[in-house]
Amino acid sequence: MSIQIVEKSGEGLSRVFGVTVPAALLAERLEAKIAEIQPKMQLKGFRPGKVPATHVRKMYGKGLMQEVVEQALQETQQKAIDDAKIRPAASPDVNFSGDLERVLAGGADLAFDLSVELMPEFEPVDPSTLSLSRPVYDPSDEEIDGQLKEIAEQNRTFEKKGGKAPKAADGDQLVIDFLGRVDGEAFEGGQADDVELVIGSGRFIPGFEEQLKGVKVGADVVVKVTFPADYGAAHLAGKDAEFDVKVKEIKAGKDAELNDEFAKSLGLEDLASLRQAVKDQLTRQYAGASRFKMKRALLDALDEKHSFDLPPRMVANEFQVIWNQVEQERTAGQLSEEDAAKPEAQLRGEYLKIAERRVRLGLVLAEIGRRNDVVVTDAEMNQALISEARRYPGQEREVIEFYRQNAQAAAQLRAPVYEEKVVDLIFERAKVEDQAVTKDELFAEDDLPAGYDAA
Repeated sequence: MSIQIVEKSGEGLSRVFGVTVPAALLAERLEAKIAEIQPKMQLKGFRPGKVPATHVRKMYGKGLMQEVVEQALQETQQKAIDDAKIRPAASPDVNFSGDLERVLAGGADLAFDLSVELMPEFEPVDPSTLSLSRPVYDPSDEEIDGQLKEIAEQNRTFEKKGGKAPKAADGDQLVIDFLGRVDGEAFEGGQADDVELVIGSGRFIPGFEEQLKGVKVGADVVVKVTFPADYGAAHLAGKDAEFDVKVKEIKAGKDAELNDEFAKSLGLEDLASLRQAVKDQLTRQYAGASRFKMKRALLDALDEKHSFDLPPRMVANEFQVIWNQVEQERTAGQLSEEDAAKPEAQLRGEYLKIAERRVRLGLVLAEIGRRNDVVVTDAEMNQALISEARRYPGQEREVIEFYRQNAQAAAQLRAPVYEEKVVDLIFERAKVEDQAVTKDELFAEDDLPAGYDAA
Protein backbone atom coordinates (compact mmCIF):
# COMPACT_ATOMS: atom_id res chain seq x y z
CA MET A 1 0.00 0.00 0.00
CA SER A 2 2.74 2.43 -0.99
CA ILE A 3 2.92 5.23 -3.54
CA GLN A 4 4.26 4.14 -6.92
CA ILE A 5 6.29 6.49 -9.12
CA VAL A 6 7.56 5.23 -12.47
CA GLU A 7 9.47 7.20 -15.10
CA LYS A 8 7.49 6.64 -18.30
CA SER A 9 9.60 8.69 -20.70
CA GLY A 10 12.66 10.87 -20.67
CA GLU A 11 13.79 12.64 -23.83
CA GLY A 12 15.82 15.82 -23.93
CA LEU A 13 14.59 18.22 -21.28
CA SER A 14 11.25 16.44 -20.76
CA ARG A 15 10.38 13.80 -18.19
CA VAL A 16 7.03 12.07 -17.65
CA PHE A 17 6.37 10.16 -14.43
CA GLY A 18 3.42 7.87 -13.84
CA VAL A 19 2.17 8.21 -10.26
CA THR A 20 -0.30 5.98 -8.42
CA VAL A 21 -1.55 6.60 -4.88
CA PRO A 22 -3.63 3.57 -3.76
CA ALA A 23 -7.21 4.22 -2.69
CA ALA A 24 -6.48 2.33 0.55
CA LEU A 25 -3.70 4.79 1.41
CA LEU A 26 -6.00 7.75 0.70
CA ALA A 27 -8.67 6.16 2.90
CA GLU A 28 -6.15 5.65 5.69
CA ARG A 29 -5.10 9.31 5.52
CA LEU A 30 -8.75 10.38 5.46
CA GLU A 31 -9.42 8.42 8.65
CA ALA A 32 -6.38 10.02 10.27
CA LYS A 33 -7.64 13.48 9.33
CA ILE A 34 -11.11 12.72 10.71
CA ALA A 35 -9.56 11.43 13.93
CA GLU A 36 -7.51 14.65 14.14
CA ILE A 37 -10.46 17.03 13.89
CA GLN A 38 -13.12 14.91 15.62
CA PRO A 39 -12.21 15.92 19.20
CA LYS A 40 -12.35 19.60 18.24
CA MET A 41 -15.75 19.53 16.53
CA GLN A 42 -18.85 21.09 18.03
CA LEU A 43 -22.14 20.29 16.28
CA LYS A 44 -25.68 20.87 17.41
CA GLY A 45 -27.10 17.71 19.03
CA PHE A 46 -23.71 16.34 20.10
CA ARG A 47 -21.56 17.01 23.11
CA PRO A 48 -18.28 18.84 22.31
CA GLY A 49 -15.74 16.40 20.95
CA LYS A 50 -18.26 13.53 20.83
CA VAL A 51 -19.39 13.75 17.19
CA PRO A 52 -19.24 10.17 15.78
CA ALA A 53 -16.63 9.58 13.08
CA THR A 54 -19.34 8.23 10.75
CA HIS A 55 -21.23 11.53 11.05
CA VAL A 56 -18.08 13.55 10.37
CA ARG A 57 -17.35 11.41 7.32
CA LYS A 58 -20.90 11.81 6.03
CA MET A 59 -20.94 15.60 6.39
CA TYR A 60 -17.35 16.52 5.57
CA GLY A 61 -15.82 13.44 3.99
CA LYS A 62 -15.60 14.75 0.41
CA GLY A 63 -14.06 18.06 1.44
CA LEU A 64 -11.55 16.31 3.69
CA MET A 65 -10.70 13.87 0.91
CA GLN A 66 -9.99 16.81 -1.41
CA GLU A 67 -7.44 18.01 1.14
CA VAL A 68 -5.93 14.51 1.32
CA VAL A 69 -5.65 14.38 -2.49
CA GLU A 70 -4.06 17.86 -2.69
CA GLN A 71 -1.51 16.88 -0.06
CA ALA A 72 -0.78 13.66 -1.95
CA LEU A 73 -0.25 15.63 -5.18
CA GLN A 74 2.25 17.98 -3.53
CA GLU A 75 4.03 15.12 -1.78
CA THR A 76 4.37 12.92 -4.86
CA GLN A 77 5.51 15.78 -7.09
CA GLN A 78 8.32 16.63 -4.72
CA LYS A 79 9.21 12.95 -4.22
CA ALA A 80 9.41 12.33 -7.98
CA ILE A 81 11.70 15.35 -8.39
CA ASP A 82 13.90 14.44 -5.42
CA ASP A 83 14.20 10.75 -6.32
CA ALA A 84 15.12 11.54 -9.94
CA LYS A 85 17.56 14.27 -8.79
CA ILE A 86 16.30 16.74 -11.38
CA ARG A 87 15.86 20.51 -11.43
CA PRO A 88 12.48 21.56 -12.87
CA ALA A 89 12.43 24.62 -15.10
CA ALA A 90 8.81 25.34 -14.17
CA SER A 91 5.91 23.89 -12.20
CA PRO A 92 5.07 20.34 -13.42
CA ASP A 93 1.89 19.60 -15.38
CA VAL A 94 -0.52 17.07 -13.87
CA ASN A 95 -2.73 14.94 -16.14
CA PHE A 96 -5.21 12.77 -14.23
CA SER A 97 -6.15 9.25 -15.32
CA GLY A 98 -9.60 7.87 -14.61
CA ASP A 99 -12.53 9.48 -12.80
CA LEU A 100 -11.48 11.98 -10.14
CA GLU A 101 -14.96 11.88 -8.60
CA ARG A 102 -14.48 8.16 -7.87
CA VAL A 103 -11.16 8.96 -6.24
CA LEU A 104 -12.82 11.55 -3.98
CA ALA A 105 -15.52 9.03 -3.16
CA GLY A 106 -12.85 6.53 -2.10
CA GLY A 107 -13.58 4.09 -4.91
CA ALA A 108 -10.46 4.40 -7.05
CA ASP A 109 -6.71 4.92 -6.90
CA LEU A 110 -5.36 8.41 -7.52
CA ALA A 111 -3.46 8.02 -10.80
CA PHE A 112 -1.87 10.74 -12.88
CA ASP A 113 1.02 11.55 -15.17
CA LEU A 114 3.49 14.19 -14.03
CA SER A 115 5.14 16.09 -16.91
CA VAL A 116 8.31 17.91 -15.91
CA GLU A 117 10.56 20.16 -17.99
CA LEU A 118 14.14 20.28 -16.78
CA MET A 119 16.53 23.13 -16.41
CA PRO A 120 19.12 22.75 -19.17
CA GLU A 121 22.67 22.07 -18.05
CA PHE A 122 25.05 24.80 -19.22
CA GLU A 123 28.00 26.79 -17.95
CA PRO A 124 27.06 30.47 -17.67
CA VAL A 125 29.57 33.13 -18.62
CA ASP A 126 31.76 34.50 -15.84
CA PRO A 127 30.54 38.12 -15.28
CA SER A 128 34.14 39.28 -14.68
CA THR A 129 35.02 38.41 -18.31
CA LEU A 130 32.39 40.76 -19.75
CA SER A 131 33.26 44.23 -21.05
CA LEU A 132 30.46 46.80 -21.12
CA SER A 133 30.14 50.44 -22.09
CA ARG A 134 28.11 52.80 -19.90
CA PRO A 135 26.65 55.74 -21.88
CA VAL A 136 27.01 58.95 -19.87
CA TYR A 137 25.24 62.27 -20.41
CA ASP A 138 25.16 65.13 -17.90
CA PRO A 139 22.40 67.79 -17.97
CA SER A 140 23.54 71.08 -19.45
CA ASP A 141 22.88 74.53 -17.98
CA GLU A 142 20.54 75.23 -20.90
CA GLU A 143 18.43 72.17 -20.07
CA ILE A 144 18.22 73.15 -16.42
CA ASP A 145 17.19 76.68 -17.42
CA GLY A 146 14.53 75.20 -19.70
CA GLN A 147 13.14 73.05 -16.89
CA LEU A 148 13.03 76.04 -14.55
CA LYS A 149 11.16 78.02 -17.19
CA GLU A 150 8.61 75.20 -17.52
CA ILE A 151 8.12 75.15 -13.76
CA ALA A 152 7.51 78.90 -13.82
CA GLU A 153 4.97 78.47 -16.63
CA GLN A 154 3.20 75.68 -14.77
CA ASN A 155 2.87 77.97 -11.75
CA ARG A 156 1.67 81.00 -13.69
CA THR A 157 -1.10 83.16 -12.28
CA PHE A 158 -3.88 84.99 -14.12
CA GLU A 159 -4.91 88.60 -13.62
CA LYS A 160 -7.64 90.70 -15.21
CA LYS A 161 -6.46 91.72 -18.65
CA GLY A 162 -5.79 95.40 -18.98
CA GLY A 163 -6.89 97.86 -21.66
CA LYS A 164 -10.18 99.57 -22.59
CA ALA A 165 -11.68 96.58 -24.39
CA PRO A 166 -9.18 93.71 -24.20
CA LYS A 167 -9.54 90.84 -26.63
CA ALA A 168 -8.83 87.19 -25.86
CA ALA A 169 -5.59 85.81 -27.26
CA ASP A 170 -3.51 82.63 -27.01
CA GLY A 171 -2.56 81.94 -23.40
CA ASP A 172 -5.37 84.04 -21.93
CA GLN A 173 -7.76 82.51 -19.42
CA LEU A 174 -11.46 83.00 -20.06
CA VAL A 175 -14.30 82.51 -17.59
CA ILE A 176 -17.29 81.32 -19.60
CA ASP A 177 -20.78 79.84 -19.42
CA PHE A 178 -21.76 77.46 -22.21
CA LEU A 179 -24.68 75.37 -23.42
CA GLY A 180 -24.16 72.75 -26.12
CA ARG A 181 -26.68 71.35 -28.59
CA VAL A 182 -26.65 68.47 -31.08
CA ASP A 183 -29.38 68.55 -33.75
CA GLY A 184 -30.88 71.49 -31.86
CA GLU A 185 -31.26 69.53 -28.62
CA ALA A 186 -29.25 70.12 -25.43
CA PHE A 187 -27.32 67.04 -24.35
CA GLU A 188 -26.20 65.71 -20.97
CA GLY A 189 -22.86 67.18 -19.87
CA GLY A 190 -23.06 69.96 -22.45
CA GLN A 191 -23.82 72.82 -20.02
CA ALA A 192 -21.64 74.50 -17.39
CA ASP A 193 -21.16 77.90 -15.73
CA ASP A 194 -18.05 79.80 -14.63
CA VAL A 195 -15.69 77.46 -16.46
CA GLU A 196 -12.03 78.56 -16.60
CA LEU A 197 -10.52 77.88 -20.02
CA VAL A 198 -7.01 78.77 -21.18
CA ILE A 199 -6.91 79.34 -24.93
CA GLY A 200 -4.39 76.95 -26.46
CA SER A 201 -4.52 74.44 -23.60
CA GLY A 202 -6.29 71.83 -25.74
CA ARG A 203 -8.73 70.99 -22.94
CA PHE A 204 -11.84 71.35 -25.07
CA ILE A 205 -13.04 69.75 -28.29
CA PRO A 206 -10.71 70.53 -31.23
CA GLY A 207 -11.69 73.89 -32.76
CA PHE A 208 -13.53 75.18 -29.68
CA GLU A 209 -10.77 77.31 -28.18
CA GLU A 210 -9.64 78.75 -31.51
CA GLN A 211 -13.09 80.29 -32.09
CA LEU A 212 -12.81 82.30 -28.88
CA LYS A 213 -9.73 84.23 -29.98
CA GLY A 214 -10.50 87.91 -30.33
CA VAL A 215 -13.69 87.92 -28.22
CA LYS A 216 -14.35 90.60 -25.60
CA VAL A 217 -15.86 90.47 -22.12
CA GLY A 218 -19.64 90.19 -22.35
CA ALA A 219 -19.59 88.66 -25.82
CA ASP A 220 -22.11 85.97 -26.78
CA VAL A 221 -20.52 83.55 -29.24
CA VAL A 222 -21.83 80.51 -31.10
CA VAL A 223 -19.03 77.96 -31.38
CA LYS A 224 -19.46 75.22 -33.98
CA VAL A 225 -17.43 72.01 -33.61
CA THR A 226 -17.48 68.31 -34.51
CA PHE A 227 -16.92 65.71 -31.81
CA PRO A 228 -13.99 63.39 -32.63
CA ALA A 229 -14.93 59.99 -34.05
CA ASP A 230 -13.28 58.30 -31.06
CA TYR A 231 -14.94 60.56 -28.47
CA GLY A 232 -15.54 58.83 -25.13
CA ALA A 233 -19.34 59.29 -25.22
CA ALA A 234 -20.51 57.08 -28.09
CA HIS A 235 -23.77 59.01 -28.60
CA LEU A 236 -21.75 62.17 -29.37
CA ALA A 237 -18.85 60.66 -31.34
CA GLY A 238 -18.58 62.19 -34.81
CA LYS A 239 -21.61 64.51 -34.26
CA ASP A 240 -21.74 68.19 -35.18
CA ALA A 241 -22.52 70.47 -32.24
CA GLU A 242 -23.13 74.14 -31.47
CA PHE A 243 -22.28 75.83 -28.18
CA ASP A 244 -23.78 79.10 -26.97
CA VAL A 245 -20.89 80.72 -25.08
CA LYS A 246 -21.06 83.72 -22.75
CA VAL A 247 -17.66 85.36 -22.09
CA LYS A 248 -17.65 86.68 -18.51
CA GLU A 249 -13.97 87.46 -17.85
CA ILE A 250 -10.64 87.62 -19.70
CA LYS A 251 -7.43 87.19 -17.72
CA ALA A 252 -3.84 87.46 -18.90
CA GLY A 253 -1.25 84.93 -17.74
CA LYS A 254 1.77 85.92 -15.73
CA ASP A 255 4.66 83.48 -15.28
CA ALA A 256 6.07 83.14 -11.81
CA GLU A 257 9.34 85.01 -11.26
CA LEU A 258 12.32 82.70 -10.77
CA ASN A 259 13.61 84.00 -7.47
CA ASP A 260 14.14 82.88 -3.87
CA GLU A 261 10.54 83.65 -2.92
CA PHE A 262 9.22 81.43 -5.71
CA ALA A 263 11.54 78.61 -4.61
CA LYS A 264 10.28 78.97 -1.02
CA SER A 265 6.67 78.69 -2.25
CA LEU A 266 7.64 75.25 -3.60
CA GLY A 267 9.11 74.20 -0.24
CA LEU A 268 12.79 74.87 -1.01
CA GLU A 269 15.24 77.20 0.68
CA ASP A 270 16.16 79.40 -2.27
CA LEU A 271 16.55 79.52 -6.05
CA ALA A 272 19.90 77.74 -5.88
CA SER A 273 18.23 74.83 -4.07
CA LEU A 274 15.51 74.70 -6.72
CA ARG A 275 18.10 74.70 -9.46
CA GLN A 276 19.99 71.86 -7.75
CA ALA A 277 16.76 69.88 -7.33
CA VAL A 278 16.04 70.22 -11.05
CA LYS A 279 19.60 69.15 -11.89
CA ASP A 280 19.30 66.12 -9.57
CA GLN A 281 16.02 65.11 -11.18
CA LEU A 282 17.48 65.31 -14.69
CA THR A 283 20.58 63.42 -13.54
CA ARG A 284 18.42 60.59 -12.18
CA GLN A 285 16.43 60.52 -15.41
CA TYR A 286 19.57 60.26 -17.53
CA ALA A 287 21.08 57.67 -15.18
CA GLY A 288 17.95 55.56 -15.64
CA ALA A 289 18.24 55.82 -19.42
CA SER A 290 21.94 54.94 -19.17
CA ARG A 291 21.18 51.84 -17.11
CA PHE A 292 18.49 50.80 -19.60
CA LYS A 293 20.99 51.07 -22.48
CA MET A 294 23.68 49.24 -20.55
CA LYS A 295 21.30 46.44 -19.56
CA ARG A 296 20.22 46.03 -23.19
CA ALA A 297 23.88 45.71 -24.23
CA LEU A 298 24.41 43.17 -21.44
CA LEU A 299 21.44 41.07 -22.58
CA ASP A 300 22.73 41.13 -26.16
CA ALA A 301 26.13 39.94 -24.93
CA LEU A 302 24.60 37.16 -22.80
CA ASP A 303 22.43 36.02 -25.70
CA GLU A 304 25.46 35.87 -28.00
CA LYS A 305 27.58 33.89 -25.52
CA HIS A 306 25.03 31.15 -24.68
CA SER A 307 23.55 28.37 -26.79
CA PHE A 308 21.71 25.42 -25.26
CA ASP A 309 18.46 23.47 -25.56
CA LEU A 310 15.42 25.30 -24.22
CA PRO A 311 12.44 23.79 -22.36
CA PRO A 312 9.76 23.57 -25.09
CA ARG A 313 6.81 24.44 -22.84
CA MET A 314 8.54 27.55 -21.51
CA VAL A 315 9.18 28.73 -25.06
CA ALA A 316 5.60 27.94 -26.11
CA ASN A 317 4.18 29.87 -23.15
CA GLU A 318 6.43 32.88 -23.81
CA PHE A 319 5.56 32.86 -27.50
CA GLN A 320 1.85 32.77 -26.69
CA VAL A 321 2.19 35.86 -24.51
CA ILE A 322 3.93 37.70 -27.35
CA TRP A 323 1.53 36.46 -30.02
CA ASN A 324 -1.53 37.46 -27.98
CA GLN A 325 -0.15 41.00 -27.94
CA VAL A 326 0.41 40.87 -31.71
CA GLU A 327 -3.20 39.75 -32.22
CA GLN A 328 -4.50 42.55 -29.98
CA GLU A 329 -2.53 45.11 -31.98
CA ARG A 330 -3.77 43.59 -35.23
CA THR A 331 -7.40 43.76 -34.05
CA ALA A 332 -6.98 47.37 -32.90
CA GLY A 333 -5.29 48.33 -36.19
CA GLN A 334 -2.08 49.18 -34.33
CA LEU A 335 0.22 46.60 -35.90
CA SER A 336 3.25 48.23 -37.50
CA GLU A 337 3.20 48.55 -41.28
CA GLU A 338 6.30 46.36 -41.49
CA ASP A 339 4.70 43.51 -39.52
CA ALA A 340 1.32 43.90 -41.24
CA ALA A 341 2.98 43.37 -44.63
CA LYS A 342 4.58 40.05 -43.64
CA PRO A 343 2.99 36.62 -44.14
CA GLU A 344 1.74 35.21 -40.85
CA ALA A 345 4.12 32.24 -41.01
CA GLN A 346 7.11 34.58 -41.31
CA LEU A 347 5.83 36.78 -38.49
CA ARG A 348 5.29 33.78 -36.22
CA GLY A 349 8.82 32.56 -36.95
CA GLU A 350 10.34 35.92 -36.08
CA TYR A 351 8.43 36.26 -32.83
CA LEU A 352 9.24 32.67 -31.93
CA LYS A 353 12.95 33.59 -32.10
CA ILE A 354 12.28 36.51 -29.75
CA ALA A 355 10.42 34.17 -27.36
CA GLU A 356 13.43 31.83 -27.42
CA ARG A 357 15.74 34.76 -26.69
CA ARG A 358 13.65 35.80 -23.70
CA VAL A 359 13.58 32.28 -22.27
CA ARG A 360 17.31 31.78 -22.84
CA LEU A 361 18.18 35.08 -21.16
CA GLY A 362 15.85 34.33 -18.26
CA LEU A 363 17.54 30.99 -17.67
CA VAL A 364 21.03 32.50 -17.93
CA LEU A 365 20.24 35.26 -15.43
CA ALA A 366 18.59 32.73 -13.09
CA GLU A 367 21.63 30.45 -13.22
CA ILE A 368 24.09 33.30 -12.61
CA GLY A 369 21.95 34.40 -9.69
CA ARG A 370 21.74 30.85 -8.29
CA ARG A 371 25.49 30.35 -8.45
CA ASN A 372 26.07 33.66 -6.70
CA ASP A 373 23.43 33.17 -4.00
CA VAL A 374 21.28 36.08 -5.14
CA VAL A 375 18.02 36.20 -3.18
CA VAL A 376 15.11 38.63 -2.89
CA THR A 377 14.83 39.59 0.77
CA ASP A 378 11.53 39.96 2.61
CA ALA A 379 12.14 43.71 2.82
CA GLU A 380 12.65 43.96 -0.95
CA MET A 381 9.55 41.87 -1.60
CA ASN A 382 7.49 44.05 0.75
CA GLN A 383 8.74 47.16 -1.05
CA ALA A 384 7.72 45.68 -4.41
CA LEU A 385 4.33 44.80 -2.95
CA ILE A 386 3.81 48.32 -1.60
CA SER A 387 4.84 49.86 -4.95
CA GLU A 388 2.37 47.62 -6.78
CA ALA A 389 -0.43 48.42 -4.32
CA ARG A 390 0.11 52.16 -4.80
CA ARG A 391 -0.85 51.75 -8.44
CA TYR A 392 -4.42 51.11 -7.24
CA PRO A 393 -5.43 54.00 -4.94
CA GLY A 394 -8.15 52.99 -2.52
CA GLN A 395 -7.58 49.29 -3.12
CA GLU A 396 -4.15 48.92 -1.52
CA ARG A 397 -5.26 46.47 1.16
CA GLU A 398 -7.02 44.20 -1.34
CA VAL A 399 -3.98 44.19 -3.66
CA ILE A 400 -1.60 43.28 -0.83
CA GLU A 401 -3.92 40.52 0.36
CA PHE A 402 -4.20 39.14 -3.19
CA TYR A 403 -0.44 38.77 -3.58
CA ARG A 404 -0.03 37.29 -0.11
CA GLN A 405 -2.60 34.59 -0.88
CA ASN A 406 -1.54 33.91 -4.48
CA ALA A 407 1.89 32.28 -4.71
CA GLN A 408 2.01 32.43 -8.52
CA ALA A 409 1.19 36.14 -8.60
CA ALA A 410 3.78 36.78 -5.88
CA ALA A 411 6.37 34.92 -7.94
CA GLN A 412 5.62 37.18 -10.93
CA LEU A 413 6.11 40.20 -8.68
CA ARG A 414 9.39 38.81 -7.33
CA ALA A 415 10.85 37.92 -10.75
CA PRO A 416 11.76 41.45 -11.96
CA VAL A 417 13.25 42.31 -8.55
CA TYR A 418 15.44 39.20 -8.76
CA GLU A 419 16.45 40.00 -12.34
CA GLU A 420 17.56 43.53 -11.45
CA LYS A 421 19.64 42.19 -8.55
CA VAL A 422 21.40 39.74 -10.89
CA VAL A 423 22.00 42.53 -13.41
CA ASP A 424 23.47 44.70 -10.64
CA LEU A 425 25.78 41.85 -9.65
CA ILE A 426 27.02 41.49 -13.24
CA PHE A 427 27.55 45.25 -13.55
CA GLU A 428 29.65 45.19 -10.37
CA ARG A 429 31.92 42.42 -11.64
CA ALA A 430 32.14 43.26 -15.35
CA LYS A 431 34.67 45.64 -16.85
CA VAL A 432 32.65 48.83 -17.33
CA GLU A 433 33.94 51.84 -19.24
CA ASP A 434 32.08 55.19 -19.29
CA GLN A 435 31.39 56.62 -22.75
CA ALA A 436 30.20 60.21 -23.23
CA VAL A 437 27.17 60.40 -25.55
CA THR A 438 24.73 63.02 -26.75
CA LYS A 439 21.21 63.23 -25.38
CA ASP A 440 19.80 61.95 -28.68
CA GLU A 441 22.15 58.97 -28.57
CA LEU A 442 21.17 58.23 -24.97
CA PHE A 443 17.46 58.08 -25.80
CA ALA A 444 17.71 56.51 -29.26
CA GLU A 445 15.92 53.16 -29.54
CA ASP A 446 18.14 50.14 -29.96
CA ASP A 447 17.40 47.57 -32.66
CA LEU A 448 17.51 43.88 -31.93
CA PRO A 449 20.78 42.21 -32.90
CA ALA A 450 21.19 40.67 -36.35
CA GLY A 451 19.03 37.61 -36.80
CA TYR A 452 15.98 39.01 -35.02
CA ASP A 453 13.89 40.54 -37.76
CA ALA A 454 10.63 41.29 -35.90
CA ALA A 455 10.11 44.73 -34.40
